[in-house]
Amino acid sequence: MSLDKLISLMSRLFFLGAFALFVLAVIERIANTAGYTILRLYSGGRLLEFAAVLLIFVVAIQQKEIKEQLKSKTLGS
Repeated sequence: MSLDKLISLMSRLFFLGAFALFVLAVIERIANTAGYTILRLYSGGRLLEFAAVLLIFVVAIQQKEIKEQLKSKTLGS
């Protein structure tokens, strides 16, 4: 597996992980308003922080890929 494919796979996994954490945080918040809790270890706000960190990595990876594509375009023409 090439490095580019691995980076693309990690970007997708981080995005899916961030989305899952976001959904879990929303569900936890709804449960908290009803007086229940799903997760005892982390609160909903903390899960949103983890999701934001993962999304920052996704954005950085996407910027790197865009930069490489633009560089190859300018070198090719």
